[in-house]
Amino acid sequence: MSQSIFISGAAQGIGAAIAELFYHKGYKVGIYDINTEQADHLAQRLGERAQAGKLDVANYADWQQALQDFNTWAGEINIVVNNAGILYSGAFENTNIEAHHRTININVNGVLNGCHAAFPYLKNASFSRIINLSSASAIYGQADLVSYSASKFAVRGITEGLDVEWQKYGIRVLDIMPLFVQTAMVTDMDAGSIQNMGVNLSPQDVAKQIFKTVQAKDTFLTATHHTVGMKAEMMYHLSRMSPQWMNRVSNLFLSKRK
Repeated sequence: MSQSIFISGAAQGIGAAIAELFYHKGYKVGIYDINTEQADHLAQRLGERAQAGKLDVANYADWQQALQDFNTWAGEINIVVNNAGILYSGAFENTNIEAHHRTININVNGVLNGCHAAFPYLKNASFSRIINLSSASAIYGQADLVSYSASKFAVRGITEGLDVEWQKYGIRVLDIMPLFVQTAMVTDMDAGSIQNMGVNLSPQDVAKQIFKTVQAKDTFLTATHHTVGMKAEMMYHLSRMSPQWMNRVSNLFLSKRK
């Protein structure tokens, strides 16, 4: 029986790239999104090993129903990818508080919901992984992206805690930390960091890293965090070695608008 992967926010962007790659690698693929029309279209285009459905990640009941339906269809759930997310950019004080709250609700509560609802299925699966989409914005808090950056710090914390807590069940909880990716989410983004760092990653780059992470042999030394691209890798390692004041100065420079 082929393994299965359930992806939230899978109708477009990174989620769609993950669905396509894993489908072509022989997986049964769950394409779940709040945009059911796009999800259905992608599933039909991929073929008989793809299943689409509705999922509002901020709604726990949606998660329960979606996972139950996919498990019945696929026979087992092996990998859950918490991909769905949103981003608001610009000066913190000029962004409506409702937008900040929505960012946390989708990016953080959506991941909590997904992990919690998926646990009964992953606990009983022959192979189990949760892959959370974090970000290089979780390396150091980002100006003009404060609530988004904070949400990704939370995802990083959820990942680290559960990767330890669920080790006893054979469930690895890992995250992927790309820099900016060429998706609709970063179009017209109002942040100095994107002007200075650029957008050099494609959704396919992220999907390839997720596949590599899932396929890697699991040992005690297997990393919890996985960066995507040279820039994110350099930022991640430098932040661990540099004193706090140097990290702050570096981020002041990177966030300066041109």
